[in-house]
Amino acid sequence: MEFLTSIWGLLTGYILPFLIVLTIVVFFHELGHYLVGRWCGIRAQAFSVGFGAELIGFNDRHGTRWKICAIPLGGYVKFLGDENAASVPDADAVSRMSDAERAQSFPGASLWRRAATVAAGPVANFILAIAIFAVFFSLNGRMIADPVVAEVRPESAAAAAGLLPGDRFVSIDGEAMRTFEDVRRYVAPRPGVPMDLTIERDGQMIDVELTPVRTEIEDEFGNKMEVGQIGVVTNRDSGDFRVEHYTPVEAVGEGAKESWFIVARTFGYIKNIIVGREKADQLGGPIRVAQVSGQMATLGWVALIQLAAVLSVSIGLLNLMPVPMLDGGHLVFYAIEAVLGRPLGDATMEWAFRIGLTAVVSLMLFATWNDVSMLIG
Repeated sequence: MEFLTSIWGLLTGYILPFLIVLTIVVFFHELGHYLVGRWCGIRAQAFSVGFGAELIGFNDRHGTRWKICAIPLGGYVKFLGDENAASVPDADAVSRMSDAERAQSFPGASLWRRAATVAAGPVANFILAIAIFAVFFSLNGRMIADPVVAEVRPESAAAAAGLLPGDRFVSIDGEAMRTFEDVRRYVAPRPGVPMDLTIERDGQMIDVELTPVRTEIEDEFGNKMEVGQIGVVTNRDSGDFRVEHYTPVEAVGEGAKESWFIVARTFGYIKNIIVGREKADQLGGPIRVAQVSGQMATLGWVALIQLAAVLSVSIGLLNLMPVPMLDGGHLVFYAIEAVLGRPLGDATMEWAFRIGLTAVVSLMLFATWNDVSMLIG
């Protein structure tokens, strides 16, 4: 009985929230491919959420098979003329098509139609994220605080630089700081990176240089991470905590900014890994996503849907990587085709897809290793 209880807790606490979040993100990604492909006159043969054996499905009036499959770790749209879910052209099948069928196939479509169809998946992910953030900002607003220091921690970078309570952040490295959250977001991903601050003190502008200290912090769920900190805090009196409300149009703008912050933070993290300022142990795979999904589910559906927005941006970025098998790799092929005036040869494409598959599998194995190390660490 205790074993069954544990299995039920795992299913409802982690697996179900993970599948809900992933299905939302995958569905909209593939819907982007499908809708733009249809708009471009390309016939879709299958729209699948998941891989492997079909669990349930139906055919629509356009001849597309909509289905849910057994392995819920992705999805695909198979267009006419595709050999597989990765949209590798089926040269033999295309050669046997009539002119009318070839005109409706993916390989037979013009270059711009193929590029638009491929790019539509990641674009749909970004649109989904912006829409989710915009809805929440429109309904709930955002809690903000002025970028004013209430306390300087002893022996911190801020204390060493001479910051005092009452100082107001104006800019960091030339970037304006409108809220205290702007300061935290700028400093956190830059441990060990010197930065130039402009602060306002008693009506005077003062330039200060300091370097955030790498600090290990722990969130409410016990997850540990390393961030940059300078040792300042605010409070309700100094920061004038308040809820900022937005019109629907303003909320869309804020949603776009929030999505761009995730993009910039991701590229910043990758850059820090390359230059040796960050470890790659924060790269997570399905296990970590499932864990975080379960944690967010304990905070309610609002937190879980917001996680879907964050994951949607991440999936969009991942698919734009210039790796064969991914959307970004296809776009690179189309750019080369535009320059050469012809597609790459079949042999070249085959080797490129093999290399891409190896890269994707290697990344998944590395991320899974990080996940396992986190669980047993």
